[in-house]
Amino acid sequence: MNWQEAVEKTVTGLGYDLVDCERTPAGLVRVYIDKLPEVALAGGLIDVDDCERVTRQLQYLLEVEACPYERLEVSSPGLDRPLKKSADYARFVGEEIEITLRMPFQGRKKYQGLLSAVPAAEAAKLEVEGLAAEPVAAETWRIVFNDGKADQALDFALEELREARLVPVVSFKGRGVKPEPAKKPKRAKAERKDDKVDGGPDQ
Repeated sequence: MNWQEAVEKTVTGLGYDLVDCERTPAGLVRVYIDKLPEVALAGGLIDVDDCERVTRQLQYLLEVEACPYERLEVSSPGLDRPLKKSADYARFVGEEIEITLRMPFQGRKKYQGLLSAVPAAEAAKLEVEGLAAEPVAAETWRIVFNDGKADQALDFALEELREARLVPVVSFKGRGVKPEPAKKPKRAKAERKDDKVDGGPDQ
């Protein structure tokens, strides 16, 4: 088990969702945590107490795992939460996101719009009918955006992304109300002493 897997096991064991973790060349270990989906939907937000709890456990873990580090920071992911794993995409279907592709499509890499899932049956149909330029991934997601003239839909697999984040929504009510789905969009072809905790704003 590498240090990242150990961090994930510890965070999830404490009842939180691990959003992301990284270690910089300077020895800074950053860990972003969130409430589990069902708690977040009920209005639960990451606070300083949560971050302190996780920090204490991770300090012990990193010591046991002999993982060298200079500083440890544990915080919430913020309003522009990154989307890293498939479960993140499933959780935030219907939310506005911004994606950056690894390779440009139609002359651009960045797209912003509403996230939706492509039903497995539809993905299979696209492949059978030859409407997919390449074999459709088992898990395909869709972003619905407006090109200035009409709504378009771009289907993508996680492997095709360099980065994906939620578009910040400032609301005292949080992200409880989802926008209406788009109607039939057109398809676009295919440290240690100074360990830091920061509750920060959350979704």
